[in-house]
Amino acid sequence: MKAQSSERRYLENYLGIKGWVWGGRYRLERYLYTLHRISGLALLFYFLLHIAMNGFRLSSGESWTSLMDIFDTPIVKFGEYLVLAGFTFHALNGLRLILQELGYTLGRPKPPVYPYVDALERRRPIVFVMGGVIIILLVVFIFNFI
Repeated sequence: MKAQSSERRYLENYLGIKGWVWGGRYRLERYLYTLHRISGLALLFYFLLHIAMNGFRLSSGESWTSLMDIFDTPIVKFGEYLVLAGFTFHALNGLRLILQELGYTLGRPKPPVYPYVDALERRRPIVFVMGGVIIILLVVFIFNFI
């Protein structure tokens, strides 16, 4: 009889590292979850960078002015739009999660048969993603032309 530790036990739903990137049966919900985590970490990084940059303003006005001259490039401006897009996505996806957690977006219940899905599984994420894209485009339009 072989030792249990030397055998690799096969798990049907084990995805390993591939599961971090590939959504599998989760489809769009899994990708929205991953992007929500990434956008949250990116916003946290931006917030810490913003606090550090404003710390230069307290030390001396000249160092802050020279730092702002460095950041006055098209790449940084594009990064600011990415921060705005990340914030909008994170806020809308958070609103979607809150509404889903409270049960407002689940639709009519189905029998609890594995794999568990709700009635609006296919339509809900697409509606929120399209709404987010529209809001991002409106905000970029407002920033550029007003």
